[in-house]
Amino acid sequence: MRGGLRWPNGPFQVLCVLAAVLTTAAFSSQLSFAGHSGREPMPDKPNLGSLGERLNANTIAIVSGNPNATYLSIAYDLSDVLDDGDNFRILPVIGKGGGQNIRDVRFLKGIDLGITQSIILDEFRASNEIGNIDDKIDYVAKLFNEEMHVVVRADSGITSIAQLDGKKVNFSDVGSGSQLSSRDIFRRLGIRPLEVNMGQGDAVAKLKSGQLAATILIAGKPAGLMGKLRASNGLRFLPVQFSKPLQADYLPAVLSHADYPGMVAEGHDVNTIAVSAVLICYNWPRNSDRYRRIANFVDRFFPKLSELQKPPHHPKWRETNLAAVLPGWNRFPAAAEWLKQHQPTRPAVAGIRERFDKFLMGRSGEPNGEAERDRLFQEFLDWQARERQ
Repeated sequence: MRGGLRWPNGPFQVLCVLAAVLTTAAFSSQLSFAGHSGREPMPDKPNLGSLGERLNANTIAIVSGNPNATYLSIAYDLSDVLDDGDNFRILPVIGKGGGQNIRDVRFLKGIDLGITQSIILDEFRASNEIGNIDDKIDYVAKLFNEEMHVVVRADSGITSIAQLDGKKVNFSDVGSGSQLSSRDIFRRLGIRPLEVNMGQGDAVAKLKSGQLAATILIAGKPAGLMGKLRASNGLRFLPVQFSKPLQADYLPAVLSHADYPGMVAEGHDVNTIAVSAVLICYNWPRNSDRYRRIANFVDRFFPKLSELQKPPHHPKWRETNLAAVLPGWNRFPAAAEWLKQHQPTRPAVAGIRERFDKFLMGRSGEPNGEAERDRLFQEFLDWQARERQ
């Protein structure tokens, strides 16, 4: 006896116990089934085909950059602000950067938008390496400026980029905006470093060990890995002067203590240069599904720019001016039409003009040419952002 029960000791008794167990299990199963098939019916299965069609119809993919740069943060911000369940979704795609992004927008199936640099668009047009893109690539909006970060060892004795001539310098990943723009900058300046290509993490390690003279990243400040660097670890930013060969297509910029407190001492800004980042798309026919997707994106993105310009989103959004023009390139028709329909009122235009005049006070001379006007306006946007802080 154990607990008042007698264990069966014969074949017949064993069979009776097994039969009772099976009957109980079957009855429990019937009760459970009756509970779902009677007063509480099982819900109908969702129409997965319809769900899949809706997701595919309302998702737009944007190719960005690697985690060390700014593009991926910008793409994620768009997803954070614009996503609306199954009704609309932004899919950020990690990319190789500005150069490859143009190729991906031009040729890669499933890619709707991409971020690149204005100077690289011009280079692709001039080289014709992927054919004539004048009627293939449109821009949606100019986004922000990307600053050139040149990192060297503090004990290297290098004080100007001219001293990088003949030395090993990392131009970042192959196909990236950093690589292609760095080539253009050094070519214009007549400097010939020995180009190597690797991610910034590996480059910083080789820089510290003396295997590299410098590593370069062109990205909107504050940028990924650059924000993790420390002057106390023997590194510093190398200044880049806004010299005459660069003035037609680049902009003056600074890296400040506020941008990189671990690398720049307070009150000791580092001069550098910048290039414009731009959001591009393929020039789809108006009656196509892909055109509809991008038009839908425009209708959601443009009205919510002010939300993107608030923390915790990337501070570079504060530089974005949707009305800014990219000279020589066509704006995506749906974007141009949206801007035409939402032109600022006269009082708003007057207010902008008044603030721009205030910004120009103390400056000498009038803007000389389209590039100069664009440069001054970008400086004006930076000034406005500082005034709001």
